[in-house]
Amino acid sequence: MATIGLLQHRAIHRRDMLTEQLQTAVNSRVLIEQAKGILAERLQVDVGHAFALLRDGARSRNRRLSELSQAIVDGSEQLAPAPVTHRSG
Repeated sequence: MATIGLLQHRAIHRRDMLTEQLQTAVNSRVLIEQAKGILAERLQVDVGHAFALLRDGARSRNRRLSELSQAIVDGSEQLAPAPVTHRSG
């Protein structure tokens, strides 16, 4: 009986940890999508470009994408549009 109880406790603990990890991932994804939308609207760019700006901004600041997204959503940080480079050809 004790072994069954321990195994059941472990299974419940693993399930709870997985649920928490998945919820964190979903929450991060929601923040990233919101930040993309905000950037796209403010900078008048498409969402793909907005994501690239967000990703590059996080890398250049050595921050997690979700952390920078949260800062953009809550208004404590902004990103400037990347300069357009022209290729001569």
